[in-house]
Amino acid sequence: MRVMGLDVGSRTVGIAISDPMGWTAQGIEIIKINEDEGIFGFDRVKELVDQYEVNHFVVGLPKNMNNTIGPRAEASMAYGKKLEQLYGLPVSYQDERLTTVQAERMLIEQANASRAKRKKVIDKLAAVMILQNFLDSNGKKMF
Repeated sequence: MRVMGLDVGSRTVGIAISDPMGWTAQGIEIIKINEDEGIFGFDRVKELVDQYEVNHFVVGLPKNMNNTIGPRAEASMAYGKKLEQLYGLPVSYQDERLTTVQAERMLIEQANASRAKRKKVIDKLAAVMILQNFLDSNGKKMF
C-alpha cells in the first residue's frame, strides 16, 4: 500500500510517494499544469499511480491563516474530487499552511540553494512535507 501526496498549485503539482510501509515520504516529481487552460496533469498522475501501486491520495489543503477555506483551498479540493472520480481511490486532505514557506526556508538554510534552484524543487519538497505530516498523524491507522 502506498500513499501519494500532492501539493496542488495553479501552475504545478508537486508529487511525493510513501514507502510501502507508510513510514516515510519521498519526492517524485513536479508536474506542470495550467489551471487557466484546463491542463491538470491527470494522465501523468495516472502513470505514477500505476507505477507505484498507489491506493490513497493526500492533497495539501492551503487554508487561510484564520482556518477558513479560500480560493486556493477550493481549487485543491476540486482537484481531489477529480482524482476520486478518475481513479476511484480515497482522498484525504492535509492542512498545508506554511509548508511552502518551511520548504523554502529549509532549502535556504540547509542546501544554500539559489532562488532558481529552489523554484525547481520547492513544490516537490512541499508535497513531501504534506505527505510526511499525514503519515506521522494517520499512517499507523492505515497500514
